[in-house]
Amino acid sequence: MKDLADSIESMEQLATVWRALVLDRDPGADVRDLPGIAVRWADCRFAFWNCVTLTEVRADAALVARRLAEVADIMRSKRHPGFLWLFEDLLDEGARAALDDAATAAGLRLAFPGTGMAGDLLPVPDPVHPDLTFVRVRTDDHLTAYADLNSRAYGFPLADGRDGLDGSALWKNDVYAYLGLRDGVPVACAGAVEADGRLFVALVATDPEWQRRGYGEAVTRKALYEGARATGLTRATLHATQAGAPVYPRIGFRPNSPIRFYGLDG
Repeated sequence: MKDLADSIESMEQLATVWRALVLDRDPGADVRDLPGIAVRWADCRFAFWNCVTLTEVRADAALVARRLAEVADIMRSKRHPGFLWLFEDLLDEGARAALDDAATAAGLRLAFPGTGMAGDLLPVPDPVHPDLTFVRVRTDDHLTAYADLNSRAYGFPLADGRDGLDGSALWKNDVYAYLGLRDGVPVACAGAVEADGRLFVALVATDPEWQRRGYGEAVTRKALYEGARATGLTRATLHATQAGAPVYPRIGFRPNSPIRFYGLDG
């Protein structure tokens, strides 16, 4: 089991940051810390705001099977779908080996893989990209553009992304959220938010028509640069999708735990 401390940090950062993001979306959201399970569930149309994660370290196969069944019951009680974020390195060897069967038995299906990442990498240089200008998210129009970029990048209906971000005071004031504009049109976005002495990078997205041009990396660097300059923090964390994972080591992040994102099966 490699980088266990970093893997624990990665899970704890999710629980901390998602508490704030979910309560920003809905002050009455389901935010609970149960035995072995953290619930961070806004029950909105934006599936990333509907989150459950397992929190125990070195959980064995029997315990993980029980927790997965409990998680599935929680998810079935909700109106809108979401994800279990499962940090593989927090499980013991036997639990990892039995995970596929345990998830199937609980009625969960693997939606997509990801990777936790962290690094003592701040400050980063003020980024420059020849195609882009950067603007901080401050208005409702900026928020809509940010939401739409995430919806396009992750394959959500535009209305679902907007349901997650429209009207957010947190994203306009406390998150160092930036749009990358090409000829005045938003093509990429990234945000960084302070959490327990770190900057957590969230909702990085690039319009599919403009991917593989370095736009996502550039706007992530911008969010980190401005966040570090404002806070003086030196450590950053994030959770990368498989598509985004190659970008972040170039900035200075190191992978820790693989993450499995599960949804309900059917």
